[in-house]
Amino acid sequence: MLASRLAAFVLMSLASTAVQADDVADFYKGKELRLVVSASIGGGYDIYARAVARHLGAHIPGNPTIVPQNMPAAGGLGAANHLNNVAAKDGTVIALFQNTVPLEPFFENKQAQFDAAKIGWLGTPTTETALYMVWHSSKIRTLVDAQRQEFVAGAAGAASTPAFYGRVFNQILNFKARFITGYPGQNEILLALENGEVEAMASPFWSSLKTARPGWYTEGKIRFLFQYGSDPHADLKSVPLALDLLQSQADKTLLAAAGAPLGLGRPFGAPPGIPADRLAALRSAMMATFKDPAFLADCQQQRLECSNAKTGAELNALINRAYATPADIRKRLIDIYQVGVSGR
Repeated sequence: MLASRLAAFVLMSLASTAVQADDVADFYKGKELRLVVSASIGGGYDIYARAVARHLGAHIPGNPTIVPQNMPAAGGLGAANHLNNVAAKDGTVIALFQNTVPLEPFFENKQAQFDAAKIGWLGTPTTETALYMVWHSSKIRTLVDAQRQEFVAGAAGAASTPAFYGRVFNQILNFKARFITGYPGQNEILLALENGEVEAMASPFWSSLKTARPGWYTEGKIRFLFQYGSDPHADLKSVPLALDLLQSQADKTLLAAAGAPLGLGRPFGAPPGIPADRLAALRSAMMATFKDPAFLADCQQQRLECSNAKTGAELNALINRAYATPADIRKRLIDIYQVGVSGR
């Protein structure tokens, strides 16, 4: 009798799963799924988003058409607020976030109108190693130069990755960077470097830089003062790790907390409150895409790093750990953030 009940339970569970899968397929069949990209066209985030868009639909039940839409306003906050407050909550809209955006509520940014813990995180195809980059003609050639002489660095909005990390290093390494903001995204900052408008950028990701400007490093057009992230990158063995340059343990703890977004990589998410079966289907489809040989071949062709994927659950865990940062370190980070935002 027990065996019969168990068998019946298993059959009912399988039937329920099949019904849910059919419901998801019926919903998505013939539909468009909009992928909001919180960065400008041609930059690293945009390249990743469009690579995912070419393959994701094949792994979602019902095979919807994926349509990218760039929304670079406010250093990526515009896209996050749109996803939370405007976008449909039915599973027809997802987004690729700049990886500092999930931490904006952590910094008490009043423009951040969302709760990062409530977003339906879907996964990331990679984690990131960031760099402090200067143009070859800049007078800044060493750390000491950056500490003694003022120089100009490019950034997007005050909440953007280049602006935030630039302020972090101004404090913990005593750099004298002055920031020109207002560039729509990384691609425009790279053009500004070429045109001589700026001398440096505090946070290009190696994964996107070697895709967007593959010859710059090998041709000597740029110099890297250091790299930062959880681990040094195998491609950059001669570039020092920022943590190794710091003397203060408090500064090391601050940089580790500030660097949490790098572990989020290129985070994809869905609005809060979408139906659970569609969220589960999107999460499963995202991870299946990251393992898809066609997607990996696409990444290889474009020189995209897609070898260290993380699930939506892993992104949730990273975000929760970041929000558990000790109060004193969090206050320092908030002060660094607010100095830049307020212009003080």
